[in-house]
Amino acid sequence: MTPADSDGDPTAEGGHDAVPATGVETGAGAGKRRSWPLYEVFVRGRRGLNHVHVGSLHAADAEMALHNARDLYTRRNEGVSIWVVLADDITASSPAEKDPFFAPAGDKVYRHPTFYVIPEEVPHL
Repeated sequence: MTPADSDGDPTAEGGHDAVPATGVETGAGAGKRRSWPLYEVFVRGRRGLNHVHVGSLHAADAEMALHNARDLYTRRNEGVSIWVVLADDITASSPAEKDPFFAPAGDKVYRHPTFYVIPEEVPHL
């Protein structure tokens, strides 16, 4: 899956919504324009153990992305850990593929607890 359709326009697939994944001009260089890659930002809050996706940003490299994510997404000490991941390195299923993608799990009845006989000696299962 790519976050943009064939015309390069951003789409909601891949979780990017209206954030362009490529081609963001920085204006750096004399007459020469470069584009910075898109990073997805995950922050772990004090209350929980899971990192949660909080947004996206463009940066020249991972270190810059980490510092910018800290400044942008944890201004009020909301987090204790930050992950930045190149958006191009993320492979995601599309919400439109939900039914065919997850359908094989329904065919495996042995994964459901009703398949097993639970002994009375096991109180909390």
